[in-house]
Amino acid sequence: MTRDGQRLLMVIDDEPAQRRLVAAIAGRRGWRTLFARDGESALAMLGTPDGMALDAVLLDHWSPDADATALIAELRRNRPALPILLLTANESVAGAVAAMRAGASDFLVKPIAAERLLTALEAAAGGATRGELRPLTEKLSMTLAFEEIVGSAPQFRAALAIAAKAARARVPVLIEGESGVGKEVVADAIHAASPRARKPMVRVNCGAIPANLVESELFGHEKGAFTGAFERKIGRFQEADGGTIFLDEIGEMPFETQVKLLRVLQSGEIHAVGARHPREVDVRVIAATNKTLTQEVEAGRFREDLYYRLNVVQVTIPPLRDRIGDIPALARHLMARIAQQPGLRPLGITDDAIALLGTYPWPGNVRQLQNALFRAAVLCDGDALTRADFPEIAQIAEGGAPQPVLPAQRHDVAGGVTLFRPDGNLRALEEIEADVIRLAIGHYRGRMTEVARRLGIGRSTLYRKLGELGIDQNAA
Repeated sequence: MTRDGQRLLMVIDDEPAQRRLVAAIAGRRGWRTLFARDGESALAMLGTPDGMALDAVLLDHWSPDADATALIAELRRNRPALPILLLTANESVAGAVAAMRAGASDFLVKPIAAERLLTALEAAAGGATRGELRPLTEKLSMTLAFEEIVGSAPQFRAALAIAAKAARARVPVLIEGESGVGKEVVADAIHAASPRARKPMVRVNCGAIPANLVESELFGHEKGAFTGAFERKIGRFQEADGGTIFLDEIGEMPFETQVKLLRVLQSGEIHAVGARHPREVDVRVIAATNKTLTQEVEAGRFREDLYYRLNVVQVTIPPLRDRIGDIPALARHLMARIAQQPGLRPLGITDDAIALLGTYPWPGNVRQLQNALFRAAVLCDGDALTRADFPEIAQIAEGGAPQPVLPAQRHDVAGGVTLFRPDGNLRALEEIEADVIRLAIGHYRGRMTEVARRLGIGRSTLYRKLGELGIDQNAA
């Protein structure tokens, strides 16, 4: 890092256009970029003042050959702690394994998305979540039936129960939850359990499509509809006809496109850009977001009428930190799937490793846990993962960072309500009842009619209990 606090990135690439693209993207977050045409130039640059201040290296056109591996090894020998990001067109899991064993900190696949590169750079600079390898580990995913999804926490099972019940209907489903909690896994399960299971499920990441192309991507366009429309394009809604469309990161959809999506939901018709007549489609919509759409509506960034059209059934997936007790089963399930990938083998995981994973808050949720296990499995020389295979998490734990309760201790919590006192004795029923009511008021955002209905009591009984238990509904 330079004296003025600006972070430095070295890009090893001989293509000027690609170098300019990377520099422009990195510059959004305050990174300054240095360029080296080849490995020899990069190694020579390490000895310069700027080279000594580097925060990360991005090597383009990486392939697992002797020259590339030797370059990474030499970079590692000169600067052992310097994060090395590899950019390649090869998106195989075997390529990721080779990259990591060569010494990569992270592995990115072309064409590189701006947010993906920025996330990798921030992770490299921060250190603790370095090397998520997100594009590769996401390829480990497979469709799971509801009964196969791992997790026993009450909030999580309640969310799955809602999703399973909605699966048989045609109504839209809105899945909310932080990044990495498994929204797409739940969407897959909904489609698989629906009458449309034999038809396609088309996936659209609304945050990854340029704003000016969203309408064309979703609804298609006719030849000559706009500059560059050299041929007719079938939209994703038409591809999903008879099946399901999964609109991920729906909160990122441009406001003007939201109007057109609303019309599709109301009429069942799509209108391709440049087309004279609309086309009728039969598509079930599942949308997902890591934002709270009610807040987006209040801020004027998301249409209220569209929100209510999408939110016929809402499924809220809790973050992993709220279901730490699921980590042992999740870790073993993910390890079994990782072992099926090319270049990897079955591994166990020790109790001390499981206990360590339970001390980490997992801001990236299940996806981050999968990434951490994938990296550890690639680099493990033994027959089982141990605490030593997670050095960065161990360092955080040993540094006195806040530690969640270990899995073995989670039996005394249900949905955020503590059942036991610190001395091991049960709390008084009155105290537990007060906590449950507070939880319900917060969960249903103070809608007391809904709170009473969900608790199975009348409104008058609810208000009487508020008074008896000394609960302020505004502060709950």
